[in-house]
Amino acid sequence: MSFIARKKKLELFDYVNYTLLALISLICVFPFFYVFSVSFTDPEAYVPLEFYIFPEKWSLSAYKYILSTDSFLNALKSTTFITIVGTVLNLAVSFSLAYALTKKALPGRGLMLSGVIFTLVFSAGIVPSYLLIKQLGMLNSYSALIWPSLTNAWSLLVIKSFMDSLPTELEDAAKIDGCSDLGVFLRIVIPLSLPAIAAFTLFFAVSHWNTYFNALIYISDSKKWTLQVLIKTLVIDSDTIGVGQSGGDDRLVPQETIRMASIMLAMAPILVVYPFLQKHFAKGVMLGSVKG
Repeated sequence: MSFIARKKKLELFDYVNYTLLALISLICVFPFFYVFSVSFTDPEAYVPLEFYIFPEKWSLSAYKYILSTDSFLNALKSTTFITIVGTVLNLAVSFSLAYALTKKALPGRGLMLSGVIFTLVFSAGIVPSYLLIKQLGMLNSYSALIWPSLTNAWSLLVIKSFMDSLPTELEDAAKIDGCSDLGVFLRIVIPLSLPAIAAFTLFFAVSHWNTYFNALIYISDSKKWTLQVLIKTLVIDSDTIGVGQSGGDDRLVPQETIRMASIMLAMAPILVVYPFLQKHFAKGVMLGSVKG
């Protein structure tokens, strides 16, 4: 087979491949367009069970209604608090513990590593975890959503692997200059780990922002619900935030537009932040050496 024939065959494969990938992408993205369209549809133009690609008449009525309800605002505050505090604590615990595990002279290092790896295979389960949270008095509090998930085995092992690749000569030079172990960690290791910090910041933030199951079983006070629990309840029970009431507007807001607006508001922060940090994903997780 000549070079030209092989090139034409390769190009044909590329066209087919790109077409299939484009179709799969459209299938995955299409539901988001539908949610977006319904959420911005004017109450007067909305027709139940009708499919929308673009709103026939644009309106912010559903968003104004959602943002005027106490339930949504309380859920937004709860989720924001959990995300900010949880992410900061996740980074502090994960990077400090991973750095400690890189030191072969650390007493009990082997036992600690074995314990971390053990949790990759085995977990206590829902009932023991619930009983532990209850025994610690953390039920119906934000602590139940933050403290039990301060770190995880996968994050620790990836961060430790990254730190193992950092040149030990830099730490030795810093100690010769009078730096303590804490100084080496803060002034040498942390600056070199910025790509990994950026990547794991988004990992932890997305995890906390999407907190659902733990909030569902640990939080009973509706004023402390997270956004994901509120949206689940809203989809199942349309009366959760008073759907169908005018709320000072002469027109009733359809429950479907309110549901879609709630979903869009829950997704918006992550969609805004993600493009600025996605470039650090591969670099932060796969980086195995530091250029000198």
